[in-house]
Amino acid sequence: MTGVIDLNVDCGESFGAWPMGNDASVLPLVTSANIACGFHAGDPQVMARTCDLARQHGLGIGAHPGLPDLQGFGRRPMALSANEIETLVAYQIGALQAIAARAGASVAHVKAHGALYNMAERDAEVAGAIARAVKAVDPKLILIAGAGSPLVAAALESGLRFAAEGFPDRAYADDGTLLSRKLPGAVIHDAAQAAAQAVHMALYGEIRTIGGRILRRPVQTLCIHGDEPSAAAVAGAVRTALLGAGLRLAPLAEFVAPAARLS
Repeated sequence: MTGVIDLNVDCGESFGAWPMGNDASVLPLVTSANIACGFHAGDPQVMARTCDLARQHGLGIGAHPGLPDLQGFGRRPMALSANEIETLVAYQIGALQAIAARAGASVAHVKAHGALYNMAERDAEVAGAIARAVKAVDPKLILIAGAGSPLVAAALESGLRFAAEGFPDRAYADDGTLLSRKLPGAVIHDAAQAAAQAVHMALYGEIRTIGGRILRRPVQTLCIHGDEPSAAAVAGAVRTALLGAGLRLAPLAEFVAPAARLS
């Protein structure tokens, strides 16, 4: 345990006249903002507003690239080549870099969204494509990766800084991946339950699976899903619980060291 952890939220996921989530309520409670880049959600105006909010609250700003699937919110897998994945990730990072610069801010990290994230959790080729895209755009960027996933290995191989991630508001399958949203109990809406899971992950570096297994998964950042109606309540409870456990909350750029294996 290092005594410091990042609390991130997936945000900026409205599109045009269609709102998603409640960023104004959630962003003051976290330390990093993963901002949708227009493929699974978001648009230039939403990206700009979210960057402004993140800057006002002193948050680390991250690109949240997804698959080109607005209708499915980026949660449907697509058969894409490694080259296609590498290009679409680089494109989305660049888009947010431009919008962030306009807001007087900069992009510090990258976290894949939805199906793209899940594909990289299981497929080393997808993970490698994401890591190569991040490195090509800016090798100083921090890549957020699911604890124990191929993305961690891809980040290390590419010489990138990475932050291993845990999910207080999601249940885990016995193989250590996130339980499919198609299954009951996959999303944790109870704020107290999410807060307890967050503290256990942060203090002990472990996850409890749906089948009762205890897996070693040290984390440096914890994610709140901003599109859930319970997001603000969960974020508030998680923040309070982490601070109550003696942890300091800080954006990733303040404490993530150069790439090295987690013990």
